Amino acid sequence: MKLTFYGAAKTVTGSKHLIKTQQGVQVLLDCGLFQGYDPRFKVLNRHFGFNPGELDAVVLSHAHIDHSGLLPMLVKQGFSGPIYCTPATADLLEIMLLDSAHIQEADAAFFSKRHPKEAPRKPLYTIKDAEQCLKFIRPVKEQASVELSPEIQFSFFENGHLLGSAAVVLEITEDNKVTRLGFTGDIGRPEPGMLKPPVPLPPVDYLICESTYGDRLHEEERFGPFELRDLIQQVCIKQRGKLLIPAFSIGRTQELIFALDYLHNFESLPDIPIFIDSPLATKGTEIFKQHLGAFNARFQRYLSFDASPFGFPNLYFTENVEESKAINSIQGGAVIISASGMMDAGRIRHHLYNHLSNPKNAILVVGYAEPSTLGGHLRSGAKSVRLFGEEITVRASVVQAGSFSGHADYQEMLDYLRLQNPEQLKTIFLVHGEEDVQKNWAERLEAHGFSGVIIPELQQEFEIP
Repeated sequence: MKLTFYGAAKTVTGSKHLIKTQQGVQVLLDCGLFQGYDPRFKVLNRHFGFNPGELDAVVLSHAHIDHSGLLPMLVKQGFSGPIYCTPATADLLEIMLLDSAHIQEADAAFFSKRHPKEAPRKPLYTIKDAEQCLKFIRPVKEQASVELSPEIQFSFFENGHLLGSAAVVLEITEDNKVTRLGFTGDIGRPEPGMLKPPVPLPPVDYLICESTYGDRLHEEERFGPFELRDLIQQVCIKQRGKLLIPAFSIGRTQELIFALDYLHNFESLPDIPIFIDSPLATKGTEIFKQHLGAFNARFQRYLSFDASPFGFPNLYFTENVEESKAINSIQGGAVIISASGMMDAGRIRHHLYNHLSNPKNAILVVGYAEPSTLGGHLRSGAKSVRLFGEEITVRASVVQAGSFSGHADYQEMLDYLRLQNPEQLKTIFLVHGEEDVQKNWAERLEAHGFSGVIIPELQQEFEIP
């Protein structure tokens, strides 16, 4: 069996890992879009490095675009097999892939309009491509065993990162020997706001493990609902400014709405308008409402006295571009939650353009941002950033809230791996992390008895004996 890493290698984007058995069966774990401004990403998003038409199946950990966003491109280039995911992930993919296709088309049209003398830029894929891709989605319940071929079967295990997210365990039979390969996907938090805690992964022989926060503890940057309340009080009431919260439309935005709903019910939320300025977030929130039973025990208790946990007075979902633009003319305090979380696309860039230079305002960064993105620059303390061809001075304060992240920290990841036997687990491949962080995480794993920790290069191939 061969394992090759075509994405998320020494970077936190573009998740793609290819398994090829001795019998020639090929299974792709995730099919993520490379997000950010690294010049390599444009090429990597158009050229997989393998032949999509030779794949037998895709097994998807969750719906975030850095894990699913190249599925339409995969189908466009010849893939026609099943795409396995959980039922909730299937629901989310329908809106997320269509939204991603719309962005691809709009970006290509915008470039062609701004550069009429250059050759027209083609989108990675179109809405029609995304619709075609959705025909291959095959929902599978957690922990149900699925046979991909006579020698491969797999199961999903809930991992608490996003509605519908799951780790994967594959059982691969070669030469009358069964090898268990685990893929953590993105590991969630043990005590998140809404989601059930991750189910510890059963013992495996080889493991592909994420490493986003392999060098830090979220407790060191504690930021919960009441810290959010205090920030709103300071920025929106005392300074009469606007609090901008760049957030992924699916997952992070709903966590924030739930936190604000909690504050409203306990009369801790200031009387100011709060805008959800993302069409995708609006659609995603409706899907979250359809899966209320999937959330944790704390959330279920909350439902007993608030049957509508994603809505409260002064919460407004914008419906069109005109309403989005109108937010900028509002005088006084307001909260604006808008996509994208890494600030590399979406309406949040327009709000940043209009508000970054005002010291009364603040930007709340509620999760990881790839270093080359606008969010990455702001996280690192940039004094100015480039938006829409202009250099914008950063006078608004930038506040970071890692504890709102959907990714486990290193101690939480160690707890997640507690069922693994260091003597059985031969190799751990670290993916989905920056190299310095991965080296730190590797040292911690080795200190806990795990040997054979490897940080793969992009397109590096390994023989699994």
